[in-house]
Amino acid sequence: MQNIILEEPYVFVPPMESDWWCWLLRFRLRGYMRKNFAVHSFECRHTERLKASIDAGMGAIIAPNHCRLSDPMAIGYLAGHMGIETFSMASWHLFKQGWYQRFMIQRMGAFSVYREGNDRAAVNQAIDLLVAGRRPLIIFPEGAVSRHNDLLMELMEGPGFIARQAAKRREKAGQPGVVIHPVAIRYSFDGDVLATIGKDVDAFEESFSWQPRRHLPLAERLGHIGKALLALKEIEYFGATREGDAHERAQRLIVEVLERLEAKWNCRNKATGVVARVKNIRAAILPDLIEKKCTPDERTARWQDLAACYYIQQISHYPRDYVRGEDDLPERLLETVERMEEDFTDRSNYHGPLHCTMVVGEAIAVSPERDRAAEVDPAMQATADSLQAMLDGLVAERKAKLGFN
Repeated sequence: MQNIILEEPYVFVPPMESDWWCWLLRFRLRGYMRKNFAVHSFECRHTERLKASIDAGMGAIIAPNHCRLSDPMAIGYLAGHMGIETFSMASWHLFKQGWYQRFMIQRMGAFSVYREGNDRAAVNQAIDLLVAGRRPLIIFPEGAVSRHNDLLMELMEGPGFIARQAAKRREKAGQPGVVIHPVAIRYSFDGDVLATIGKDVDAFEESFSWQPRRHLPLAERLGHIGKALLALKEIEYFGATREGDAHERAQRLIVEVLERLEAKWNCRNKATGVVARVKNIRAAILPDLIEKKCTPDERTARWQDLAACYYIQQISHYPRDYVRGEDDLPERLLETVERMEEDFTDRSNYHGPLHCTMVVGEAIAVSPERDRAAEVDPAMQATADSLQAMLDGLVAERKAKLGFN
């Protein structure tokens, strides 16, 4: 399990507004992205849509999909391309990974949000920034990194709440309203995919004491590795592997483990998405850990449950038929290998060179009042629809370029 959960009291980290630091760090951004994330080139489309909202004095939320750890830096490139600065909401654990990273991301306008509880400080900060309207505010509405670039996860409702509260205050002050601009981020790979990830696939097979099966198609090999990883988790949580379709087995694993943990930790707030449900469970487990109220055995048991939450969320990020073995986009094969490596070894490995395309969506106006009759926040539903439509368009464009049906 990666070090994203901290056993210490949360302390809010505010943003710092420094145009000079933003310029300096952005000056090094392309080299940083190339070295650390294998992203070599960028393309920004329809930036005039966001510029029009800024010129009109609107409070603006930039709401991108979140498929890679490089996404915040990619949006930083977009902002530099437009000649603007931004604020951004970032998970607290990112501020705890050394003084240098904290120093840098804080000066880029980032402030912390505590994902394991209700963080009023972060919410109030976000609302205040939107009301002031000095810079657009970046919020990744999926709430976690998906690792599947072409399919959107269920969006969290927090950005919609923040936008509505800011819209109310701006309306009272006679200011222009608040808009959400979805931004679709998609990475493509035009190299030799087998040469790039072949050694990683060999290493996976060898880690299971298999002989590398280079005679099989790459997608088939990945499917076998995925089934092996699933079987390991079934044995861990149920004591035995199960029969049937691998995707259906994975869904049963997710449902049964989450239901068991929700019952154990008395989670009455029944969220629907896996990310939101995991957040609720973590919020129930962590307080006594942080306050050092647990015996050593209780502490061990709680961390086992936190690990289960982590891996269940990771398992949910493998969509059915994302890699099918026919006309597979090369970047999907890369993503799948990288996700498997991260889940199996807790290390993130990046393959490239990647090209990053970012498309700014049309402004979605946010009403100051919540539609109580709507099951889903209308602004967030519109954001999800826009993001998926833009990603679908980029996929169709990519398939046409590669000559796929």
